[in-house]
Amino acid sequence: MDSTLGCVAAWMPRQRWYAGKGRVPSLHLVAWWDMSSDDPGARVRTYLLVDEGALPPVLYQVPVVERETVAVTADPDHVIGSPEPGTTLIDGPFDPAYTRALERLVTEGGECTGPAARAVGHPEGEPVDGSPRSAQVLTGEQSNTSVVFRGDADALICKIYRQVNGGLNPDIELSSALSAAGSPYVPRAVGALEGTWPHPSDASRTITGSLAFAQQFLAGVEDAWRVALRAAADGEAFDREAFELGEATANVHGSLSELFPTRAATPEDRDATVQAWARRLAIAIAEVPAITDLREAIETVYAAASQLAWPRLQRIHGDFHLGQVLLVPDRGWVLLDFEGEPLRPMRERVLPDLALRDVAGMLRSFDYVAGSLRLDDPDRPPDVPLRWARSARDEFVRGYAAGSGEGLDDVGILLAALELDKAVYESIYEARNRPTWVAIPLRAIERLVVRLDGFR
Repeated sequence: MDSTLGCVAAWMPRQRWYAGKGRVPSLHLVAWWDMSSDDPGARVRTYLLVDEGALPPVLYQVPVVERETVAVTADPDHVIGSPEPGTTLIDGPFDPAYTRALERLVTEGGECTGPAARAVGHPEGEPVDGSPRSAQVLTGEQSNTSVVFRGDADALICKIYRQVNGGLNPDIELSSALSAAGSPYVPRAVGALEGTWPHPSDASRTITGSLAFAQQFLAGVEDAWRVALRAAADGEAFDREAFELGEATANVHGSLSELFPTRAATPEDRDATVQAWARRLAIAIAEVPAITDLREAIETVYAAASQLAWPRLQRIHGDFHLGQVLLVPDRGWVLLDFEGEPLRPMRERVLPDLALRDVAGMLRSFDYVAGSLRLDDPDRPPDVPLRWARSARDEFVRGYAAGSGEGLDDVGILLAALELDKAVYESIYEARNRPTWVAIPLRAIERLVVRLDGFR
């Protein structure tokens, strides 16, 4: 086993989903189980490995296919290594033995077992056609691995959660509930894979959590970021699309408020939120000194927002932006990826929150369309993309008000505070990862505090 862990530890830092960038993980085996394979030349096994070098430790799901080295035809980029002479390990999603086993589990059900661990498939909704499908891994994902299954029957997409946690993943929980309720704004849920394994630090306890989630795959469509960016670059209005996206967002929020409990916001909720705003602002000022002169104006907006009567808290998307929405012909907008912010602990992602947080996230996303155009084409008149973003933002808010049946005027300062906090967070992220992009959130902060100058 030590040789297998060594191979995985050397391979893992090259993977986009690995969180500990710049260092080799310190891996400890928590559990494993074998998956039934129709390929006699392959052994399919999934490992749960905890990286004890991370703070806090991170638990990873690593499915592998073991083959004789002479029989391996996989791309070298997807080969994990050879733990012993003559044997090679392949990253599971890139081998048909694993993808066929995974597809059967999420569409037909079944159980896989290992020492003190197991994985169980839970099909959802109408039975799925069992016709053969080919499998292809999507590229570009940061924290998960998604496999698309295509064939004569409906195409499916299965998201494999690389970082796993205890409890039901909110992506499965919310998407499945919306799908079962007949919402047209999410893909149809197909099935999920759930695991049970020993607690990493207390073998006498067990944890149950989500491992994978399969949904209808909507082929030949684009996410809203690409659609909006192309429209803005071509000087085309996005008003109708933004209005309809606002309506769709409000409808999803309305459904979530009916499907899951809501509760009144307490003074403790407000205090905790305001304290989180203050912590992010302090970090931003330390890392982006240009924000220092805006501190008083930002804090004044935060203070005004804290004094309002807040709307009821409910389940929300949690990481809402243009990249999380698809424009589907003859159907309209479809929302994806209800996992919440990847960097937030899972226990926080499942708590009721302000629906306005999703609205603020989308408003910031429209602003990023304009900001990215200005960076890509410095000779473009700056007022053109700014007018495009302002109009799209206004129409999105109008659409949201129409879909919810309530205007946002009474909570305008709270929405502005949430958008400010989001821009403050963005300034930290950009300063650390894309310094040339930090101007986008900085300009937004300046515009917001100027527009809200009456609250100073």
